[in-house]
This record gives sequence, structure tokens and C-alpha cells, in this order.
Amino acid sequence: MRVLFAANPHKSVFQYMVPMAWALRTAGHEVRFASQPAFAATITQAGLTAVPVGRDHDRLWAARAAAGGADGAADAGRAGIEPPYDAFTDPEKATWEYLSAGMATAVGERHRLAAFPMAADLVEFARHWRPDLVIWDPLSYAGPIAAQAVGAAHARLLFGVDVFGGVRDLFLKLKERQPEGERVDPLADWLGGYARKHGGEFTEDMATGHFTIDQFPASLQTEAPGLHYERTQFIPYGGPAVVPDWLRRAPERPRVAITMGLSATDVYSGYTVDTQDVLDSLADLDIEIVATIADSEKAKLKRIPGNARLVPYVPLHALAPTCDAVVHHAGAATLATVARHPVPHLSLHYHYDQPILARKLAEHGAGLELHTSEATGRAVREHVLRLLDEPSFRERAAALRDETLALPTPNQLVPRLEELTERHRRATTTTAA
Repeated sequence: MRVLFAANPHKSVFQYMVPMAWALRTAGHEVRFASQPAFAATITQAGLTAVPVGRDHDRLWAARAAAGGADGAADAGRAGIEPPYDAFTDPEKATWEYLSAGMATAVGERHRLAAFPMAADLVEFARHWRPDLVIWDPLSYAGPIAAQAVGAAHARLLFGVDVFGGVRDLFLKLKERQPEGERVDPLADWLGGYARKHGGEFTEDMATGHFTIDQFPASLQTEAPGLHYERTQFIPYGGPAVVPDWLRRAPERPRVAITMGLSATDVYSGYTVDTQDVLDSLADLDIEIVATIADSEKAKLKRIPGNARLVPYVPLHALAPTCDAVVHHAGAATLATVARHPVPHLSLHYHYDQPILARKLAEHGAGLELHTSEATGRAVREHVLRLLDEPSFRERAAALRDETLALPTPNQLVPRLEELTERHRRATTTTAA
């Protein structure tokens, strides 16, 4: 079959999708990956075939960076899930007034901005290539627009907690309680306009997919009622990487890794913890610290402890198995990479779904969590010592590892995707051998 991936031009989101694309490719299916033209080099660097569509216009991620704050921890009050999706974690915002107005804003200021540069060209390519299945990330509504236009089956591939599916379910339940004439639905109206343009009508799958591919174990995820989820293992992909010589040798002391993710410096303006304070607090411990710190952040440091190795990047999937504990920001990819090993976590979370994932990880017993506003050097030191000294954290981390590895790999999920594609695509599509 022919499988078309569609994603906005953001490296962190794209990297979640690469292993699934390669699983389909190595199973013998034709795979194409569509995004804006300037992103083609990132796609081809992953060994995938790029389809440049539309024009380069990345206002969505510029807006997300602005929402994330320009001054890291000093702007912590603005952190969190973007409206109206923050109703996912804030019951006081789970009202019709908040969600109906907020969804209108989200469609007008975010979803439309992301889809418009790609949608028309993506539909044109889909009509030419006739995909059987379209896989899209939850922020790439150009994907279901194109799938609906050609009758392809389509699925969301999550890059974290399904806040979008959860809030959509909440919105629909509140909508049903409103008087007949007040049941507005900005997302359905917008997507429906595209559907009618291409000879169809809005169907709810345009909002949440025929099904959803979820790369996280049930203990770390929150499912939206009524949606169809297919789980698979998270397989780390971080782009080109080289294993350094020092990583080939077993550590002589307990190794603690510290990583606050790439988006903090690639998208936002820096880390939301005081790196110097954290390093100083661990300086006298008989441990080896490996901290992946961007050069821009390293330049801010006044001193580097003797027990610390600072590198701008090292592949986490190679580093994590050598560690006795990992301190991270609870970014989904980072957390899921560490969860493939029996290594305890300390999550220093800040925004979006990081607090949710950190809390679930702590509830599982595989680690501890601190909001960055509480992540002083002293607090980090105390929590790291607990992870190293209390065996229960490693035991629960091993249980999380076992739960993760019990899920089907992307390759093992492919036959199920073939079955679901056959079920959901319309007869207008053409099957390719």
C-alpha cells in the first residue's frame, strides 16, 4: 500500500514519526513524507523520501515559542498547555463558554496557520499519488484534509499525552448539552469547509483520525473515551549521532545524566532551571555527571565541577543504559527513551504535557518529579540521592521497562495498520503493490 506522512516543519515532532515510517518502508510499502519545502533536507537526512508541499511559513512554531515565554523560569506563570487545551488538566476551564471561545481562537490563530501553507498542495499530491493511508501528527490538520479528499484511511501519530483527543471529547459532550441553535463547532466548521471544497462533508475522524497510533505504555498515557488507539513501542530517533569513545567504557562511579531537551534552545530561549545551581549542588558527590548542555547555555556557566562531563549532544538511547539515574525535563521522547531501561528518573517539568508525564511517572514509582519553580540545587541533590540510594525506584523503573518492551514494535504493528487501512479507506483509492 501507499502511505503518506504529513507533518509540520518541526524536528522534534518529525523524529517521533521516523521509526513508524521506516517500519512501513521495510515491510515493503511505498512511503512518502510531506512537509514544507525548507524541511525536505531534514526528511531526506532520515533516509525518507520527501514531498515538498506548499510554501515555507512557520508562524505556528513561532507562536508556540512566544507562548512558551522569552525568559525561561522567570516566565513560569505563562507555562502550560495552550488554551483551550489546558482544560485537559484544569477542571475550572472545562466549561462551554471557555471551550467554545477558546476553540474558535485555536482554529483561527493556530490550526489554520499550520494547515494553510500545505493543505492545497498536499491535496493535489494526494490526488496524484493516491495514498491508501495518511499518518499525521495531531497539529497537522492538512493530513486529514488530504485524506478526506481522496478517501484514504488516516491516523494520528501522537507525540505525547493526547490532550487534543481528550479536549475534543470534552467539547463534544458539552456541545450536546447546549440549545440547538448554540451548538457551535469551530473545528468542524473549518475542516468541513475544506471537505466540501473537495466534494465531501465533515466527519468526526477529520478531528481525531480513524484511529490513533500511541507510542507510550498505558501507565504513562491518558486515553480519550471513544477513540481507537493502537499502541506501539517508542523507538528513539534523534537524527545523526556518533557514539563518543568515552561512552564505550563502563563508568567507574554511579553515572547521572542531565538533559533538558533540544526544544528548550531550538524553539524557546533557554533552560527553565538554574544549571549552575544544579551542577554545584552535585559537585561533591561521588558520582559521574554527564550533562548534555547546548553551547549557548554552557557559555553562561561560571564553573564546571570536576565530576561533570559537559557535551552539547550525545545519543540518549546510547547514554541511558549506562546510567544509574537520569535528570530530565519530562519531554515525552526523553522520558520514553529512558523508560526503555531500568533507570530511575528525576523529572524537572515546566510546560505542555511535561507535568502530566512527570506525575504519572512518579505515581508509577519509577522516579521523582519537581516543577522547575521548585528545582533548586538543594532539592535536586536530595532527589538524586534518593534515586541512587532507594532500590524501589530501580525496581519500578524495571517494571516500566518491561511494560514498554511488551508493546509491539513498529514493525510488528504494520499488519494491524494494513488491516485498519483496508477497513477505513473508501473505494475511490487505488491500492499499490
